[in-house]
Amino acid sequence: MPSDSDTATLAETFRLLGDPTRLRILFFCLEAPRSVGDIAESLQLSQSLVSHHLRLLRGARLVRGNRLAKQIFYELSDRHVSGMLADMAHHVNEEN
Repeated sequence: MPSDSDTATLAETFRLLGDPTRLRILFFCLEAPRSVGDIAESLQLSQSLVSHHLRLLRGARLVRGNRLAKQIFYELSDRHVSGMLADMAHHVNEEN
């Protein structure tokens, strides 16, 4: 059983994942690192909105950014995050 602190952190993580825009950003970054501009253009969002969501996702350690010249490319933090997203997407698509 997780500690109370870990349970609170997990609940906050699930709250962050409850936003469809943040989930779209995570799924878009699942296959390859993406810049804010690429994310904004592909998902038809403003760059400021994407940056806001990425700040929250970084704070929850769901994504990490890697600087390359003047741009930062965002990717999922680790296999735990990508595996959880893939598993939940598969679960949603399963037949009852």
